[in-house]
Amino acid sequence: MGILSGIRIVEFEGLGPGPFCGMLLADLGADVILIERRGGMAVGPGAVFKRGKRSIALDLKNDAGRKVALDILANADALIEGMRPGVMERLGLGPDVVRARNAKLVYGRLTGWGQTGPLSKVAGHDLNYISLSGAAWYAGATGDAPAPPPTLVGDVGGGSLYLAIGLLAGILRARETGEGTVVDAAIVDGSAHMMNLLYSLRAAGGLPDERGQSMLDGAHFYSAYECADDKWISIGPLEPKFYAELLARLGLQDDEALRDQFNRDQWAALRERFGALFRSQPRRHWVDLLHGTDVCFAPVLSPTEAAQNDHMKSRNILRDIDGVLQAAAAPRFDGKIPADPRPAPNPGQHTEEILSEIGVDDRDIAKWREDGAI
Repeated sequence: MGILSGIRIVEFEGLGPGPFCGMLLADLGADVILIERRGGMAVGPGAVFKRGKRSIALDLKNDAGRKVALDILANADALIEGMRPGVMERLGLGPDVVRARNAKLVYGRLTGWGQTGPLSKVAGHDLNYISLSGAAWYAGATGDAPAPPPTLVGDVGGGSLYLAIGLLAGILRARETGEGTVVDAAIVDGSAHMMNLLYSLRAAGGLPDERGQSMLDGAHFYSAYECADDKWISIGPLEPKFYAELLARLGLQDDEALRDQFNRDQWAALRERFGALFRSQPRRHWVDLLHGTDVCFAPVLSPTEAAQNDHMKSRNILRDIDGVLQAAAAPRFDGKIPADPRPAPNPGQHTEEILSEIGVDDRDIAKWREDGAI
């Protein structure tokens, strides 16, 4: 039983950040019912975003299929949908209709641009949302194209995680007041909000608009470096005591040119010097010298390499489940290692089980199948 046991989430089939949010909540023990389209193809173990959920297949353009969806929502805590604004309303499943059946329901809407604004009904993707919000700006060196990691800053960070927080906050309030809410989780909003830590640094004069000029994107002591074997390492000793340890372990503690850590005028030259130093040896050399110390060091690992790392293995973070590499649930509670998730369901796999839970008898099930509603 997970920490969210007893919470029921209804997720309408979608792409990317909505399903990720549903997976996150299922990982933590919520009962996530996925409403999918009829006639969907069977999935394999690679559908990680569907793991731990139960699936019912419905034709939402059919009156009976829509009624089933409303009956399921009547006993749900929250809903997840990632359609363009207005689509759910056209299906007859907008917030006003659904919450008339269930006043406590938290109606979660996840989009790129939000439910309102000049771009609200325009197509877009992760890179576009974080470009407009400013979150992509510092993801690259001076003169290079910004290259943020795919999906992580926008879809997942600014979208899925903010929707999860919004849903759980809404559920808490609904249990106190009996009143649900509509959560407008926009990736452009969430990714902009994630920038507030950097805005604090910017307000203090430590983060200019020009890329490559701050401690976080221009300093020689906070960067990734290529090694002799074409593999990469990262160092990040921002604090002077950690920087001093790095110099000591590199045998550079007496080098006058390196002592003034925060002299921006020297950063470019020192980055070149560090680059030449780290390229002189393979990554294994630097791992043996620096790993597990307070120099703030880590090798830059591929997903396959990460799965074999001692620290990652000790916490059982990355697992091979049915031949598919995937990460365990997070965060952890009371120090317990998360169990392997239930496998992803095929479309409609739990249809009869879910219908039985809402009181539908066998005759209606047979009729609705004949009518094409389920």
